[in-house]
Amino acid sequence: MIIIAKRLQSVQEYYFSKKLGEIALLNAEGRDIINLGIGSPDMAPPQQAVKALSTSANKAAEHGYQSYKGVRELRQAFCDWYAAYYNVSLNPDTEVLPLMGSKEGITYISNTYLNEGDKVLVPNPGYPAYAAATKIAGGVVREYDLKEENNWFPDLKALQEQDLTGVKIMWVNYPHMPTGAQASRAQLVELVTFAERNGILLCHDNPYSFILNNTPLSIFSVMGVAEHVLELNSLSKSHNLAGWRVGMVAGHPKHIENILIAKSNVDSGMFLGIQKGAIKALEMPSGWYEGLNEIYRERRKIVWQIMEELKCSYSRNQAGLFVWGKVRDEVEEVSCLVNDLLYKAGVFVTPGFIFGTNGNRYIRVSLCSDTERLKSALNRIKTLGTKL
Repeated sequence: MIIIAKRLQSVQEYYFSKKLGEIALLNAEGRDIINLGIGSPDMAPPQQAVKALSTSANKAAEHGYQSYKGVRELRQAFCDWYAAYYNVSLNPDTEVLPLMGSKEGITYISNTYLNEGDKVLVPNPGYPAYAAATKIAGGVVREYDLKEENNWFPDLKALQEQDLTGVKIMWVNYPHMPTGAQASRAQLVELVTFAERNGILLCHDNPYSFILNNTPLSIFSVMGVAEHVLELNSLSKSHNLAGWRVGMVAGHPKHIENILIAKSNVDSGMFLGIQKGAIKALEMPSGWYEGLNEIYRERRKIVWQIMEELKCSYSRNQAGLFVWGKVRDEVEEVSCLVNDLLYKAGVFVTPGFIFGTNGNRYIRVSLCSDTERLKSALNRIKTLGTKL
């Protein structure tokens, strides 16, 4: 057999890729598994976006290859969105690049800037894609700790005292996934200042800022667009467009030019109909987000009950599509609790250890199921009681 490339030997198949296959097999056996593990919005996107997509799809002339930079109207829509909700001014011609989801951007940024052996600061716990993209690009992962006692914000003073030689990129993500922790404006200033002082490219992944969060912030909200800062954003969570794959990266024009080199050699542009739908989604008024959050608030109340039934401790100040909770001391192995929930109660929740060692004693529960489904999950867990 041909041997897999060395850069992939330390990268495993994405946890959810394997787990969803396991759940599919259980459902095929007649089990009705309630999946509370994935942050895939279950509600419909704006109807204006769907209509724009449908209209475009019915025009023969709109199915051809598109610009690698996306249509200017989409780039302008992203800029208008940033101006309206983040109070950030971006140039649609030079400072914004549409992406097929922000996850794509993580890979492009890594491939654009990392040479073999370059170091990357990755949060622990954090989104696994940061470490995976680093390794695939030939970089070296340097984890930095996020702890509950510091509200999941890095100890920048301690980090500054470490040897940062060779560190090229630092990944940050607020509101934070998986913990739901939020960063204040002052803390974002600290992050930007730290990156500038150390010559590090600070990459802020920002897909959750509209979900259960009263103060959406961009990394550019605090000190403007700077040479050492990039931001990724996405319409997956904010507009229920996860399957459409629409995101963006914003930053200094030279960064956008550089990332475009990587992107243009991989894809051939986003379908025009999706771009037109995304433009309509970005034009939604504030009432759109308020309506979504009203539903998520009701769901979160039930998830809080699930956490309490499992005797987990958690904060009620979390933002985003999940509730993150610490399991009780009596639970020896979180993996056993997760498997008991799956096989005995038919409820899947995400173990925190997949996000790093600092998540070893935690679980994450998604809000992406309707209230009836969440109530059913709660009742199943109550029925098991002390068996968990």
